[in-house]
Amino acid sequence: MPDPTAADSAGARPCVLHLISDERRGGAQNFARDLHRELRRRGQASALCALAPHPAVPPARPGAAASGVCTAGTAVPGTCGEGCPDTARLRAAAVLGPGRLRPGTLLGLRSAARAADVVLAHGSDTLAACALALAGTRTPFVYVSVGHPRYWTATRLRRLRGGALMHRAAAVTTLTDEAREVLEEQFGLPEGKVRVIPNSRAAESYPPADGRADRRAARQALGLPADVLLVAWIGAISPEKRLDLALDVLDRLPDVRMAVAGEGPLLEALARHPAAARAHFLGPLPDPAPLYRAADALLLTSDNEGVPGALIEAALAGVPAVATDVGWVREVVRDGATGALVAPGDPLALAEALAKVLACNRAGLGAAARAHALEHFELGAVVDDWQRLVAEVWAAGPAH
Repeated sequence: MPDPTAADSAGARPCVLHLISDERRGGAQNFARDLHRELRRRGQASALCALAPHPAVPPARPGAAASGVCTAGTAVPGTCGEGCPDTARLRAAAVLGPGRLRPGTLLGLRSAARAADVVLAHGSDTLAACALALAGTRTPFVYVSVGHPRYWTATRLRRLRGGALMHRAAAVTTLTDEAREVLEEQFGLPEGKVRVIPNSRAAESYPPADGRADRRAARQALGLPADVLLVAWIGAISPEKRLDLALDVLDRLPDVRMAVAGEGPLLEALARHPAAARAHFLGPLPDPAPLYRAADALLLTSDNEGVPGALIEAALAGVPAVATDVGWVREVVRDGATGALVAPGDPLALAEALAKVLACNRAGLGAAARAHALEHFELGAVVDDWQRLVAEVWAAGPAH
């Protein structure tokens, strides 16, 4: 069994396979891409695969890996362990199958994992896929939990299902000590199995707008009006994200426009909202960075969150945020210093807070948001923790 410290000092590191649910730019997917790139930059063999395609993402050319998916890059001699003899196999995996938990997809994952030493499963669908596909194999997996554990504990059925799946993982990561305590208590996970590693993003992926001309160019590229107050809303258009609340806020601010990036089951109904005429529905963006550069502020209206990646991304881009005070949102948004926090479900309070942010020194709030994010949520500060965890899991071998 390899020793992680000795292996690292000798130049050998485990080969990592990142697994995402699909190719869209959701929070879990964005983090997986950033971590994948940073590990490769550090000389560690890393690949990125999606369980299934996404309708909004153009398919890859026949015989080629999809953009940013399953691209392990050039292997650095001596960087893969014995469980990763053929990095090229990871390069060719691309999207693994037609659906997230289809039999063919699970077989594709099982095959791709043979070329890896450790799989990082980003998101709940990937947890189920790894638990099923990697059973009986020698490749351990780590479940990367980015949401609030309330999702897993809302009903008895969810607790039973979530616990059974998490026990199959070699380790589970979560975002805060409070979330770790909930997971350990609700699912009986043994001490040391749940690790706390903060949510983070690569700052280089979310550069701030370089002046007014850059902001206008970003708006033009997205088909957005140039000379208006523009608020960004990014997320799944699903009940818990409360786009309806965001549109109620917009209805109270007649001089403001809103750019909505996302898709979901409520889109058609909410497009008929009275304020929708001043909302620009962009669909799921292949890259949210241009929208951050285009926006004057970010609005988050969720009833339930963990540590939202969109808030970190916006802050790195120098964009102040107005957000509902749920989950651990206040770890990213400092009320009155980098934006504003409001109790959930109150459109009037949200509208007042947003109006105040838009009317005050937005540049100052944005600069403070960026400084806070660089100090607490920049990816480079936590990659050592990820490398250490991966090495420990590799050394311990498959979970039993």
